[in-house]
Amino acid sequence: MDRTPLGSRLPDFPWDTIADVKAKAAAHAGGIIDLSVGTPVDPVDPAIQLALSENAAAPGYPQTMGTPELRDAIAAALTRRYNAAGLNRASVLPVVGTKEAIAWLPTTLGLSGTGAIVVIPEVAYPTYEVGALIAGCEVVRSDEPVEGASLVFVNSPSNPTGRVRGVDEMRRWVEFSRETGAIIASDECYMGLGWSAEPVSLLDPRVSGGDNTGLLAIHSLSKTSNMASYRAGYLAGDEALIQELLLVRKHAGLMVPGPIQHAMVAALSDDTHEELQRLTYANRRAVLLKALLAAGFTVDDSEAGLYLWARREGADARESLDWLAERGILAAPGDFYGPAGARHVRIGLTATDERISAAAARLGA
Repeated sequence: MDRTPLGSRLPDFPWDTIADVKAKAAAHAGGIIDLSVGTPVDPVDPAIQLALSENAAAPGYPQTMGTPELRDAIAAALTRRYNAAGLNRASVLPVVGTKEAIAWLPTTLGLSGTGAIVVIPEVAYPTYEVGALIAGCEVVRSDEPVEGASLVFVNSPSNPTGRVRGVDEMRRWVEFSRETGAIIASDECYMGLGWSAEPVSLLDPRVSGGDNTGLLAIHSLSKTSNMASYRAGYLAGDEALIQELLLVRKHAGLMVPGPIQHAMVAALSDDTHEELQRLTYANRRAVLLKALLAAGFTVDDSEAGLYLWARREGADARESLDWLAERGILAAPGDFYGPAGARHVRIGLTATDERISAAAARLGA
């Protein structure tokens, strides 16, 4: 059998391509300040930790669908926090982190081997493309509807740009779904981090009209609950699609560990820790934004989320990346996210207050 390894059909893993720049930043006398990834650095709230530890002794297999308490907590939190409508226990599903869910979504929706068109944003989180390629789908980068699309990934607030799509723009995708039958998957992992614009969910009735048919929202507890290491995410929306995904994921053994499910309930039932973390990021953003502007950068979009989408006049992404590395700061080049990002760098807010202040000082030196 002549078999082409799947890995050879995928793009290079982005962070493997900046090892030399990382080494340059690490050689700085003050040490590296890594602002290239969105990894939380602040501790998980004690109530979440307690829920995890209190349930650590459970020996049995967890349910793929999640406990009733978790499904209720997911539906309630999405309704309370983001004005989502039409949710119940059957229309939500916990997943083993949203990167996994996104990477396998075209496959678990049955698009493998069909040659289906998967639309991703012009500037996009790389896993949208990877997931489509794993399934053997055709990938089209577009911020506008594409004829013949089977699945469309929408991302608001955007990673990496921080751009927020308004109600009218989001509603246009719903109308496209109604007209064509395309599934709209809205990655809303940064929904709780709005700064100069208010993010709106695909499941908000102002967008959906109260009908979630063909619509899926993707959410994570990695950002404002600092639970990246827990791998705790969830999908919500069209009940028929959620039940279809549940059946496939049950067969594949894609289940969130039991103790993590209890920790998720704690996180979803309390909004205070999330708001405090949001304020922490707001303060870091203010420090870093001021320093970048003073250093001659232009910051585009960045209305929400954990990143500043920045560029320097006359420089491409790799030149700006090198300029920052000379000062011991590591960012992510915009071309990680598609050709349209070739002039920008993505600079994260995910460092301690001390490291953010140190980055600001280095930018001004």
